[in-house]
Amino acid sequence: MGWTMLYLFVFLKLPIVAACYILWWAVKQTTDTDDVTNDGGAPVPRRPHPRRPRRPRPPRRGGPGCGERLAPPPRVRSVTAVGRARTPHH
Repeated sequence: MGWTMLYLFVFLKLPIVAACYILWWAVKQTTDTDDVTNDGGAPVPRRPHPRRPRRPRPPRRGGPGCGERLAPPPRVRSVTAVGRARTPHH
């Protein structure tokens, strides 16, 4: 039981300690751009924002100043199969 507790308390904590050290080391690092001074070179040109094509406006229907309202489109009925489709296959 003694070695089990030592394993749980010490050896399993080593990866956690190593991860904390790596994070601390990464935070303390300096970047290469800290030493570079800006000498006022040419500015980087900006790319234009890609524009989406505009959708056409929907037609205006009804309302004042628009004249008569448009009639609804004619109703279309679907064709029903009569005859062979309703007879059982032999």
